[in-house]
Amino acid sequence: MKLQYTIAAISILASSLAFMQPDKTKNKIMTYPQTEIIPVNDTFFGTEIVDPYRWLEDDLDPKTKNWIFRQNENTYNYLSQIPYREKIKKNLENIWNYERFSAPFNEGQYTYFYKNNGLQNQSILYRQKQNAEASVFLDPNTFSKDGTSSLSDVSFTKDGKILAIQISEGGSDWRKVIVMNAETKETIGDTLIDVKFSGISWKGNEGFYYSSYDKPIKGSELSAMTNQHKLFYHKLGSKQSEDKLIFGGSETPRRYIGGYVTEDERFLIISAATSTNGNELYLKDLSEIENKILPLVSHFNNNNDVVHSEGNTLYILTDMGAPNLRLVKTEYLKDKGFSEWSDVIPETKMPLSISTGGGKFFASYMKDACSQLLQYNINGTLEREITLPGKGTAGGLSGKWEENQLYYTFTSYIYPPTIFSYNVNDGSSNLFKKAGVKFDPSQYESIQVFYENELDKTKIPMMITYKKGIKMNGQNPTMLYGYGGFNVSLTPSFSTAMLAWLDAGGIYAVPNIRGGGEYGKDWHDAGIQMKKQNVFNDFIAAANYLINKKYTSSSYLCISGGSNGGLLIGACMTQRPDLFRVALPAVGVLDMLRYHKFTAGAGWAYDYGTADDSKEMFQYLLKYSPYHNLSKGKNYPATMVTTGDHDDRVVPAHSFKFAAKLQSVNDGPNPTLIRIETNAGHGAGKPTNMIIAEYADRFAFALWNMGITELK
Repeated sequence: MKLQYTIAAISILASSLAFMQPDKTKNKIMTYPQTEIIPVNDTFFGTEIVDPYRWLEDDLDPKTKNWIFRQNENTYNYLSQIPYREKIKKNLENIWNYERFSAPFNEGQYTYFYKNNGLQNQSILYRQKQNAEASVFLDPNTFSKDGTSSLSDVSFTKDGKILAIQISEGGSDWRKVIVMNAETKETIGDTLIDVKFSGISWKGNEGFYYSSYDKPIKGSELSAMTNQHKLFYHKLGSKQSEDKLIFGGSETPRRYIGGYVTEDERFLIISAATSTNGNELYLKDLSEIENKILPLVSHFNNNNDVVHSEGNTLYILTDMGAPNLRLVKTEYLKDKGFSEWSDVIPETKMPLSISTGGGKFFASYMKDACSQLLQYNINGTLEREITLPGKGTAGGLSGKWEENQLYYTFTSYIYPPTIFSYNVNDGSSNLFKKAGVKFDPSQYESIQVFYENELDKTKIPMMITYKKGIKMNGQNPTMLYGYGGFNVSLTPSFSTAMLAWLDAGGIYAVPNIRGGGEYGKDWHDAGIQMKKQNVFNDFIAAANYLINKKYTSSSYLCISGGSNGGLLIGACMTQRPDLFRVALPAVGVLDMLRYHKFTAGAGWAYDYGTADDSKEMFQYLLKYSPYHNLSKGKNYPATMVTTGDHDDRVVPAHSFKFAAKLQSVNDGPNPTLIRIETNAGHGAGKPTNMIIAEYADRFAFALWNMGITELK
């Protein structure tokens, strides 16, 4: 299976910090930069809605830029007065400074891997031949002076002689593509620009398939709607303007389109979708020039992914007739379509994902959000279960179909990411690379509990991690983190960013609330559209559990989440402002009446619905939309909103408007800040120094507003 290789930033924080007793008298009413009110009226199904801060949606207006400058000035002035902020940052830098690696992958004569020496802004791509010394192949730290340009993807031809790299600048989802000779590292042909939401899939050494949208007019690239994705074929040596449209455009308009060539280079598989859930599948036989694109799945009712092909047989992971997914196969019959699907690995009670390598299928199941990993042969016969180090998360096996030596990574909340090599023939796992972070897991506890949503009696798992010996007296600073959407599963993973809390007697809690994929499609669908309130209720119930069991209390409870998780935090803090001491909504979807008007936001409608769908859907969204539910007369938690000025996925206008309104209506003493990172996007590719600075500010803000005046 051809794999996409990406660099994942690791969020790290550690320190021997001891919390002092809070000073309950230090808070005072905050003053903020003035934000002009220019009301804009919208009418939805006869109901008039006033938007006082619509002007902040125009990120090119000098007034908006001035507002950003003044808000940041106010935020950093506040943060600079926290006496231990710099200490936290220095501790971050100390603990962050260790070697870390990615799993290796083979391309042609070379083995490639990513390595970061510790504080490098971007991980470096190395390569080596057999037992020779590794050398630098690509150093993304040279792409820009401030480290904000990142290597977001590399894709090699099957023989490893040519590769295409994707570069992101300033955190934007818009990429440029550079083609290189792998041996000489010389650039081949022109640089492609304005590529978005795309992999690169080679057809031999002649050219590759990629996807993008028509670039919005200059100046609106970061906010304008992008609706029609298109799949192109780029012939090596030709101009981008000459690239052939393969699928999409006015004849087959789709919001998301991906094209990839099977590992045997026999078929082009096209996945097309109008939302983030459900996709069509198409196939083109590349062995014959004139073959047409044939429909394999002609509706958007299910999720489908071709994971392997063998001759004329296609293997598809699907939730069609199987909410927890199953692996099926179908035969491609030339000029006749496809045979009836039959099970290879049937559905079970646990959600399934599939990776391939070594001539095998590897089924990764989630049991209460933790991994089980099984090896099957191509006929679907179970060969063995892979023994994992404990209860945690095992990444899929990485490697090519013909390789016998594969790799996987295992991690948990108290198990730093560790790479294991795996022998397909005998099933043996051996330690390959261990994370260099200084951490003794025997000093910590990570337990799974099941709590109940008091309203509908749904049982929800939650992982709670803390240092051994902690006293459950209700006074432990606690970070409650959640997401709850888009079928995303929060499985156990090590975050040294939380060591500061743990080492100081703090607690880190992660519930697997509805809207995620931890229990399959039914769990996801229980938290979408007019069931979205279930997500917020589940999260509020997690907070109540932690308080009732004396892990913490409202005075020491911080809630955190990003993107859809930012919506979660915004909704919960507006519905239950009394329950939380600190709120940290990051890059959040906060205006639920207009989210679909920007970039690819309309594609999120499967999870959210839109205010244009119906009167009932409009009223439901209005009832929980964080921006619209801020009101006078409430004492909201201490809040620091975070976003990036180049976020073209969840546009920063959501955060701008929410922060402006919260500053206007909050009648309590708790501060409302907005921290706007410049030259940064939704999060991917963010340089190490920027991540460290943001975590230092988030932790300092949270601890200070829990009343902690001194760190030992």
